[in-house]
Amino acid sequence: MTVAERSALSPSQAREFFREGQVLPTAGISAGYAQANLMIVPRALAFDVLLFAQRNPKSCPVLGVLEAGEVSGELLAGGDIRTDVPKYVVYENGVKVAEPTDLTEYWRDDLVTFIIGCSFTFESALMDNGISVAHIDQGVNVPMYKTTARSTTAGVISGPMVVSMRPIPASQVADAVRITSRYPAVHGAPVHIGNPEELGITDLSKPDFGDAVQIPEGSIPVFWACGVTPQAAVMESKPSLAIGHAPGHMLITDIKDSQYQVP
Repeated sequence: MTVAERSALSPSQAREFFREGQVLPTAGISAGYAQANLMIVPRALAFDVLLFAQRNPKSCPVLGVLEAGEVSGELLAGGDIRTDVPKYVVYENGVKVAEPTDLTEYWRDDLVTFIIGCSFTFESALMDNGISVAHIDQGVNVPMYKTTARSTTAGVISGPMVVSMRPIPASQVADAVRITSRYPAVHGAPVHIGNPEELGITDLSKPDFGDAVQIPEGSIPVFWACGVTPQAAVMESKPSLAIGHAPGHMLITDIKDSQYQVP
C-alpha cells in the first residue's frame, strides 16, 4: 500500500487493516482524522491515572474513557480496542513483557481504557501550511525522549515528561507554534524549542522511543509534550499491570482533526 493509499483510508478501514495483523507506525494514515494514545489499567488504578492526566493536561489530554470491560465507544464506533491498534505494549510491575498485536489473551473485565490526545492529529495542519514533518518524509516513527522535567505525581503514579520532536525550519517555527496551539486537546503548542540539553536530552540520535530523524540544515528541534508520558510513569511506578499502545502505533479515531481545533 502506497503512502497516498494509507492517507486515504477511512478510520474504520485503517482499524480493520490493523485488526488483520498489519503493523506499522500510524503517522500519515487516515489523513484528517484524530489519532490517540492508550493507557489501559485495572479499575483499582484508574482514579490515580485519571488524576495524573488531570494534573498533567499538556502530556495527557484525555479524549475519552472506556469503562471497565468496555472495548468500544464513540471514538471507534464498531471497533474493538483490543485488536484495532497496530501494536500494544504490556507492562507487569513496570517491565515490558510483551508487544502483542492483539490484546484478547490479556483482556480482563476490570480493565479501564484511557484514550489520550496525540500530536499526530495536528500534523495534517502543519503540512497543509507548508511545514514538512520529518518522520513522515523520512518514512520512520516519530522520535520521542524522556526528559528531566517531572510530571506532577498523582497517587502512586509518578514519572518524567516525555516529548516528541519535529525539526522545523527556523523561518517556520513561529507558524508551527501558532498552528499547533489551536489543538490543545492533542498537546497544543510546543513545550520547548531549541537546545535539547535544557530538557536533559543529550543525544537526539538516540530517542527513548521511536526512531531518530535527520535534522535538515537550518532546522531547529521543536518539542511537544507526548502521550507516552503515562508509559514512562508506569515504568517508574511499577503497577502490577498496565497496557499502552506501542509508541507511534496509535488508535485512529472516527473524530475529525478539525473538531479538536479551537479558533
